[in-house]
This record gives sequence, C-alpha cells and structure tokens, in this order.
Amino acid sequence: MTQAKATSGFLDQVCWNSDGLVPAIAQDFNTGQVLMLAWMNRESLALTASEGYAVYWSRSRKSLWRKGESSGFQQRVHEMRLDCDGDTVLLLVEQQGGIACHTGRSSCFYQRFSDGGWQVNLPVIQDPEAIYK
Repeated sequence: MTQAKATSGFLDQVCWNSDGLVPAIAQDFNTGQVLMLAWMNRESLALTASEGYAVYWSRSRKSLWRKGESSGFQQRVHEMRLDCDGDTVLLLVEQQGGIACHTGRSSCFYQRFSDGGWQVNLPVIQDPEAIYK
C-alpha cells in the first residue's frame, strides 16, 4: 500500500455502525485465504492508512489494537477496499510469521461445519503459550 497522506474525507465515506465501528476482514494478499475479522473505528482506520500496518479497535479492551503488538505477527497492508454499501472494510495483507489467530493458527476460521458439527481443519502452527508470554 502506498503511504500517501490520506485526507480524512475517506473516513466519511464509511458507514459506521451505532458504536462508531466497521467490520474489517483481513485476507492474505497472496493466497486469498480469509485470515480474520476484527473491528475498526475512525482512528484505527486512519492509522492503518497512514502507517501501512493493520490497527484495529478491541471491543473487549475498548482500545486500539495494533495487530502483532504482543505476538509479533503484524499485518502489512497492501490494499484497503470498501464494499459497495460502505459498511465493511477489506484489508489485503501480508501476514507476517504466517499466524493470524491467537490460537496459533494461520486463520481464525479454522473450524469447518461437517457431519452436523464444527470440525477443526487447520493445525496449530505455534503454541499460543509460547507466543503470548
């Protein structure tokens, strides 16, 4: 993603929900694998645009969350896209270290519905206890 200065006008084109948030999908730039879904507020989207690395809003902590700040597995943003309704952001990212999920997997979407239940279909790459000390 080019690090051009973005005007705040691009933020006004986003349809923020009643909490001032928009869902953001992170997708691997090279493989197309959907890595995770998180939330962004105006500040986190502006920081992502200016810094070139994914910054989200943590609803549980009620604070900014720089992806990889504790694990080291940052997401370098190649492209940002806004859907047709303006209510979802898509980040095309390079997932550094290959781990996007706090469970130590490549994607947060590691469970597939099969035979009437959810089945784990992605292995743990690294033990989360080793990642989050």
